[in-house]
Amino acid sequence: MTATQRASARQRIRARFLVATATAAALTLGGACSSGGDEPADPAPAGAGPSYQEGFVGPADGGDPVDGGELTFAAYAEPASLDPAVTVAGGPAGGSLLIALYDVLVRYDAESETFVPQLAESLEPDEDFTTWTLTLRDGATFSDGSPLDSAAVKASQERYVAKPGPESALWSTAVAAIRAPDPRTVVYELAGPWSLFPSILSTGPGMIVAPSVDEGSAFTPIGAGAFVLDHWAPQEELVYRANEDYWDGPPHLDQLRAVFLNDQEASVDSLASASVDMALIRDPDKVDALLDDETGGYLNLLAGGNVALINAEEGRPGADPRVRQAMALAIDPAAINERAFQGHGLAGSTLFLDYSRWHTTTTGPDHDPDRAEALLEEAKADGYDGTVHYVDGSDPASRAVALTVKASLEAVGFTVDLDLKRSVADQITAVAVNRDYDVTGWGLNLREGDPFSPLYAALDSSSSSTFGMATSPELDGLLSELMAAPDADAQLDVMDRIQQQLDTQVPILTWGPIAELNAWRPGVHGVVGTISSMVLFSKAWVE
Repeated sequence: MTATQRASARQRIRARFLVATATAAALTLGGACSSGGDEPADPAPAGAGPSYQEGFVGPADGGDPVDGGELTFAAYAEPASLDPAVTVAGGPAGGSLLIALYDVLVRYDAESETFVPQLAESLEPDEDFTTWTLTLRDGATFSDGSPLDSAAVKASQERYVAKPGPESALWSTAVAAIRAPDPRTVVYELAGPWSLFPSILSTGPGMIVAPSVDEGSAFTPIGAGAFVLDHWAPQEELVYRANEDYWDGPPHLDQLRAVFLNDQEASVDSLASASVDMALIRDPDKVDALLDDETGGYLNLLAGGNVALINAEEGRPGADPRVRQAMALAIDPAAINERAFQGHGLAGSTLFLDYSRWHTTTTGPDHDPDRAEALLEEAKADGYDGTVHYVDGSDPASRAVALTVKASLEAVGFTVDLDLKRSVADQITAVAVNRDYDVTGWGLNLREGDPFSPLYAALDSSSSSTFGMATSPELDGLLSELMAAPDADAQLDVMDRIQQQLDTQVPILTWGPIAELNAWRPGVHGVVGTISSMVLFSKAWVE
């Protein structure tokens, strides 16, 4: 790329960043951030049912904000911790509750498909995308009164890496140094070009904790968000009160209350009866029903939300690429979708289906049982006995997926031993800790705003989260290219080649994306969306 081309790319990113900032501000001030009236960026896949689009859905928001009151949110699950260096920054893991406490340096704006400033006032790259300069908002403070300055940002992010936080491996690889030349300026020196660097500042590393959080015997959640912790009754509720000194003005709500129902049906019923004001819903049939009813909400689509990992370590069946390819050809994603989700949601073997701005012309493996059987016979002729140890959960959907996988694989000659764990924790231990699996149901959860970070974590050979999957120098190189790609065209070209490599290498079995809906009842307004099914409540209000 020439110097002129680099400068042009940098100007395009800067322009999109600043225009998106103005657009987001106008929507927030006008109370119309839940417009939902725009046409989808891409047409829905044929026969997909509801029209899936990233961003706000349902009736248009409006009216003058009302101060006071409480918003009750049925969280998908209780957060493991309120420490962003411990908890995964995603909606199902409690990410929205973390943002309420800490805010975030930048957030993803689905309408403009770019990252916009939040706690940051601006974020600009140099011409090579190897140095990014962040300017903090003037006068922002933590809820304990201490300043949110560049030294605090640097200390928080160094703490995140030292813990280590969920995205610390990528951060450590990519960020060579952090400098704080003055109280409002943070300079990130990267190890190489990264045009979508703002993405990682929209998740855990961008949630800045106060220097005082570790001063006591236990972690104390102190941030610069719109709310502060009031009390936490584990397995029951988590209650926040308004931070009157929030940098963007006091929130409209007096209180934000999260409840943990641990059942999607209960969450939908509670939303319908107005027992709760909002709920995060992931079950495809329930998401589709809410979309059909034109329920208001914020929708995130996570590519690779429904996949299986293949253990390719020595001695495992998946160490043989013919076995991995046979599995991919033997299983029809549409059959899994029909059996587990009654045909709701989306199904396909391509990582990014055509709803996505990351969709390319290369498709995933076709369903071809005859070819699968032939490949398996070749592997058996070389000594493989055909046995597969399949690990998944024991909830109804996971069980239905497991039974469909078993039937599909056994139809071409495999023998499948099902191992359905009693809890998610048990499955994680088997897969991530003990590597005691051949194939396991999983989710990569590749976010529409920027899928690079979870792709890197799952598939780069230097990552600690590959869990035995097949890695390769070719895929490592493509991931590095994606990281450095300067614009959308270059990124899509690399993503197309990544899909080609996945089709050959088969580290995972792809069955479809997952749609996650932060749904709210009529009368809820001002919720602001961001990445990974997280939302901000700083401007929220209830009638």
